[in-house]
Amino acid sequence: MSEKSEIKVLIKGTTISIIITLICLLIFSTILTYSNISENIIPFVIIAITVISILLGSITMAKKLEKNGMINGAILGTIYIISIYLLSSFLGAGFKCNLYTIIMIILGIIAGTVGGIIGINK
Repeated sequence: MSEKSEIKVLIKGTTISIIITLICLLIFSTILTYSNISENIIPFVIIAITVISILLGSITMAKKLEKNGMINGAILGTIYIISIYLLSSFLGAGFKCNLYTIIMIILGIIAGTVGGIIGINK
């Protein structure tokens, strides 16, 4: 597979992850609006949605690339986290780095790596 093809697959995997995230956040926000669920769980649900989205995107990507699952998965996780961070910063959260941001970066890279491994071995 050529380098351009690999980049396209990587971008497609990242796009899949972001779309899954948006769908899950829409569902979660609807549930949160119409139920008595405590808002204290929001950070935990966002972390879970992020990890699951990156896992699914990197599994899909690794299946298509069929090589370097760990590296490509980690790259996908990094691109995803950077994309989401920039998007949320531009939409009003501002550019800030705190413990939550660092945890999200680490979890994104780990989830991408694990997803890449799973995708290669399926």
